[in-house]
Amino acid sequence: MSVANYTKIAQLKSVAALRERLAELQLDLPVDDEILTAAAGSPLAAPIDVGGFRVGNRWCIHPMEGWDAERDGSPSPLTLRRWRHFGLSGAKLIWGGEAAAVQPDGRANPRQTLATASNKAGLAALRDELLSAHRDAFGIIDDLLLGLQLTHSGRFSRPNTKQLEPRIAYHHPLLDAKFGIDPGDQSLVWTDSDLERLIDNYVAAARLAQDVGYQFVDVKACHGYLLHEFLSARVRPGKFGGDLAGRTRVLRTVIERIRAECPGLMIGVRLSAFDFVPYQTSREVGQPMDFSGTLPYQFGFGSAADNPLSYDLTETFELLRMLAAAGVATVNISCGSPYYNPHIQRPAIFPPSDGYQPPEDPLVGVARQIHVARLCKEAVPNLPLVGTGYSYLQDYLPHVAQAAVRNGWIDVVGLGRMVLSYPEMPADCLARGELARKKVCRTFSDCTTAPRHGIVSGCYPLDPHYKQLPEAAEVRAVKESLRD
Repeated sequence: MSVANYTKIAQLKSVAALRERLAELQLDLPVDDEILTAAAGSPLAAPIDVGGFRVGNRWCIHPMEGWDAERDGSPSPLTLRRWRHFGLSGAKLIWGGEAAAVQPDGRANPRQTLATASNKAGLAALRDELLSAHRDAFGIIDDLLLGLQLTHSGRFSRPNTKQLEPRIAYHHPLLDAKFGIDPGDQSLVWTDSDLERLIDNYVAAARLAQDVGYQFVDVKACHGYLLHEFLSARVRPGKFGGDLAGRTRVLRTVIERIRAECPGLMIGVRLSAFDFVPYQTSREVGQPMDFSGTLPYQFGFGSAADNPLSYDLTETFELLRMLAAAGVATVNISCGSPYYNPHIQRPAIFPPSDGYQPPEDPLVGVARQIHVARLCKEAVPNLPLVGTGYSYLQDYLPHVAQAAVRNGWIDVVGLGRMVLSYPEMPADCLARGELARKKVCRTFSDCTTAPRHGIVSGCYPLDPHYKQLPEAAEVRAVKESLRD
């Protein structure tokens, strides 16, 4: 497998070189000359009000599934270690920490964390681990906002083995074909009564999180998982499909019920603000699946009906206004899905094993996400938004992040895979104004390739702990087989 011939970020030896590359690609991104410390007035050090809570800075940690909980959904030592690192990061907004399934059949893998009563002690242990680490490192936790992400994996459920056990909102002609789903099998489609029980489980999970001490829950609606899929369920009959009011009904009902039954618990939503058509799995440059027979395209949310390789944010803005009106405290803006169009969701030169060579310079994908988040911010200026897609910027992540916040493009900048290799990045930026370059994530995608093959997720190239695990050899063998 050859690597696409794009200039790597590590080859850009200065901010000026990054600016030149952005100009070559005709991309408009703000870039600061240097990393500012808190003492020097970094925009990322400024507090922000989220739902009446004063969050201490503008760094956020995204939910990071490790595929490493115990089979009963409780945390393993690896899960606890990751949460401890989240606490040591210095970020003051911890967005869910972990995607926790609200019922067992909704797990994305057999070792996903559960947000069920059987795992109350486990959820408490995760919270305590993070808070203890943060207190030890930074002295206070009064300005730290911690939530739990609630999810059902829907089409991408794998609760028992590596094999899909999908529960779908509707039959999607391209995704059915990509993942081997019988388009005539109606037993896989959620009934309305099934959904009512699912909503009950979301509320029960939120109540559990509140009892444990989490300050908010994230009702996950991104990345192809169930509540995201419902946003495109135009062909689904009945009250949970059709027009935008129907397609958002599951999400809105969960939010309304949590607001009513868990007073005082804040609600966030991680949202795929736009989507593209699915791409073909390939060792070659990525190509979209043939969508010519599906035009006007009715199977995406935030994608243009006449050209679903571009975005149309009309409904996205409408949904954001709905969420604000429903009392949602904050929204985390993401896009697409790592399962079927990873180059837009997680830009990287080195693709995961179930992906394809990038069809564009990953900087294009970074800029797309940052600009879409900017447009969303303009649409709902009073709703705090978290930005996604920054990790590929690598050494220059803080330079763009602080400029984006200063310019009002986004309120808070989130980190995902970067935290696996370099959890202390926010703290280092704010305290020292410089990075430990050997820890910077180079987006090798091992953290995605590993779980695609049933191996726990982690940074095998850069984290010494994962380098010495037996699973490291398994990951190397997988990558070698792909090269062969």
